[in-house]
Amino acid sequence: MRSLQEAYIVAAQRTPVGKAPKGQLSQARPDDLLAHVLREVVAVHPQLDKNQIDDVIVGCARPEAEQGLNVARISSLLAGFPHSVAGVTVNRFCASGLQAVAWAADKIRQGEADIMIGAGVESLSQVTMMGNKPAMNPAIFTDENTGIAFGMGLTAENVAQRWHISREAQDQFAFQSHQKAIAAIEAGHFNAEISPYPLTLTQPHATGGVSSHIISIDTDEGARTDTDIEKLAQLRSIFAARGTVTAGNTSQTSDGAAAVLLMSERMLKALNIAPLARFVGFAVAGVAPEVMGIGPVEAVPKVLKQTGMQLSQMDWIELNEAFAAQSLAVIDKLAIDPSCINPCGGAIALGHPLGATGAIRTTSLVHGLQRTQQRYGMVTMCVGTGMGAAGIFERM
Repeated sequence: MRSLQEAYIVAAQRTPVGKAPKGQLSQARPDDLLAHVLREVVAVHPQLDKNQIDDVIVGCARPEAEQGLNVARISSLLAGFPHSVAGVTVNRFCASGLQAVAWAADKIRQGEADIMIGAGVESLSQVTMMGNKPAMNPAIFTDENTGIAFGMGLTAENVAQRWHISREAQDQFAFQSHQKAIAAIEAGHFNAEISPYPLTLTQPHATGGVSSHIISIDTDEGARTDTDIEKLAQLRSIFAARGTVTAGNTSQTSDGAAAVLLMSERMLKALNIAPLARFVGFAVAGVAPEVMGIGPVEAVPKVLKQTGMQLSQMDWIELNEAFAAQSLAVIDKLAIDPSCINPCGGAIALGHPLGATGAIRTTSLVHGLQRTQQRYGMVTMCVGTGMGAAGIFERM
């Protein structure tokens, strides 16, 4: 058997994350968002010949309508990539973007490619949470399968009840997410990873005709400077009559895209490129659908065993905050040091554009490790229908 070679991240860029359905990127087509980050990520290294890109793998949780028709290939062409560059769209719901990065890395590690792009895109403004034509199989409503049909909010309520996560703890976690995100934005911590998105605005005139101008969107939209514990405590539960999960301690629906450029060691030397990070490993695991939020509890030990590492070696952990309830349960069950979790805030404040989130969080992680000069980081999340995913990266 061939021994695996290393896969390195040499660039990672993302759009700012906009609020759905009426935020700053709500009118931007998802294929345009993706095309933008594809152009930007390869522009980081102008010596790269785009014809050398072996494939573009893109995660998307709702690959239909404006983000359908194999959005990976469509966006690659919109980005001006040569016809020779192929593209494929993959769907593992909330882990789609991370899965795309992992599969891109694996192609390099197996010696089947030298230059790959792993990316993610989602516009929940253009394609809603349930998609354009929800049509569940009737069999999922039987007793043995009914957990599949649970809405994400109900699964969070189940986790809160089963792992005894209080409403107060959830609201405090949400408040801290906003505070960390605000501090990171004000300090400019996201500047290196965000490629400002040029949005064309048109305005009709009463006398006839239309004028247009371009504005540059360069800041994540979700972090709230006006929230506090008292305001969060006043919000009603939205998924269960006597529940604890509210709009305030839940991730935001969002729009955004990110792209990660990976290379083999051979190509690093040929192009004289210094890498940002090394891909270390990735794992997925399944859990009961009705408590899908606990997925990282199974995926994290799996990737640690696979890579021969310890959780204590992780300096920075990007734990996607689908809900405060499941985040707190995961932190408790895995005994994670809270100071390592989402140093710049998470999805409650920064948003969760489903299929893009894994690539966005990977982008934030590798830039964050570079900025702080820390060594190891992890991206992990729960996944709809009852799964977890986790990937490990090392700063170079």
